[in-house]
Amino acid sequence: MGGLLYIGYALMVVVAAIAIIHVLMDNRQPAKTMAWVLVIGFIPIVGVVFYLFFGINHRKERIISQGQMDELTKRSMLSFVGQHNFRVPERQKPLVDLFVNQNLALPFKDNQIDIMTDGYAFFPELLKDIAEATHHVHINMYIFENDALGRLVADALMTKARQGVKVRVIYDDVGCWRVESRFFEQMREAGVEVAPFLPVRFPSFTSKVNYRNHRKIIVIDGRIGYIGGMNIARRYVSTKWRDTMLRVQGGVVYALQRAFLVDWYFVDHTLITDRVYYPESQEVNNCLAQVVTSGPMARYPEIMQGFVRIILAARRYIYIETPYFLPNEPILFALKTAALAGVDVRVMCPLSSDARFLDWASRSYLREIHEAGAHVYLYKPGFLHSKLLISDDSLVSCGSTNVDFRSLENNFEANVFIYDEGTALRLKKVFLDDQSQTVLLGDVPNRLHPKFYARLWESFTRLVSPLL
Repeated sequence: MGGLLYIGYALMVVVAAIAIIHVLMDNRQPAKTMAWVLVIGFIPIVGVVFYLFFGINHRKERIISQGQMDELTKRSMLSFVGQHNFRVPERQKPLVDLFVNQNLALPFKDNQIDIMTDGYAFFPELLKDIAEATHHVHINMYIFENDALGRLVADALMTKARQGVKVRVIYDDVGCWRVESRFFEQMREAGVEVAPFLPVRFPSFTSKVNYRNHRKIIVIDGRIGYIGGMNIARRYVSTKWRDTMLRVQGGVVYALQRAFLVDWYFVDHTLITDRVYYPESQEVNNCLAQVVTSGPMARYPEIMQGFVRIILAARRYIYIETPYFLPNEPILFALKTAALAGVDVRVMCPLSSDARFLDWASRSYLREIHEAGAHVYLYKPGFLHSKLLISDDSLVSCGSTNVDFRSLENNFEANVFIYDEGTALRLKKVFLDDQSQTVLLGDVPNRLHPKFYARLWESFTRLVSPLL
């Protein structure tokens, strides 16, 4: 018996050592490397299992070949080339070029942007647009819940499919883990094409359970698009839930269409490149926008790079809304640098989060930027789920990306970057209206000066925050 225990212990040590070497050889950020080494070293069995599920880096893999990407991008590229009187503001050109070079995220002019800050505004408009669809409805959602609201949207989609409209739905397999398969099967039986993103089937996708499609993208007839923070679930229709969703029309819908069709190819292996999915835009204005996607298989974390550049380029102010604040080192350094340079840095988070562990992990980060001179606001009326960034009355970013390790490095995300003073001022007002319902971190003594045991717990949760 003792011999078996010795062999088991020796095997555990060998496996843990191999896992630690694998972590070290991956050459990722030192904080994340140390977190994994400590977890595997102190609790080897649990640590190795967690590393297999959540830690393996797939950024060097390619999930779509360059030739396939060229085919999927061809129509949006033609629409980009066909733009008249196209001009990028000189100040924004480096950021626009960064996204084009890293992500082939083409900028489009002639856009109309409508802002929705709760489910009461978003879902009726969405249902109306679905009802008026004549050719196709494309939906990519992290969560598509089987509740009263989810069934209402599903019924609308099934009705359109029966009328001959092409309806395609992507849902994230982990985001919808608790949704019965029968819910999606009913949509398939009605003619809706439904596909899960990276279904978790053991053991084939074990190491990719951590990489989820967190995007919220909707495209209707190639003319109307939605992007933002809202999923399809009843909890988004609540006075206690504050979120931001943008309804867009114009050239930027081409970029949303491309993002959806790339994901559709990944889940369904069908190349859709027909010109009918990129109809001519009727809008004519100088509102410029780019849709930027990022993911763990991309060469660079594009949205994170964009955030860093925006923060460091801000001259007057940078306002951020995020439900979770667990920034990686580049974002944290950029925010502290901007605040110390005299830029008006404001970060808004919920006073009470829907994820208690993440709430504790974020507190020391919020204190750190507060000590650097940033203004930290805690939203009181309910849960702030909005993902919003505004800078210098000239630039806005809105989408699915939280300021946390998971969104910045692990998830598949999508944000729209809008270069337009009018849109920036409207969303700045949204931020300031939210700010009027907050309390400053400095006015919450137990957050600013926690007791010893609270600070110890915060330090522990911060240590493992790169793994969350």
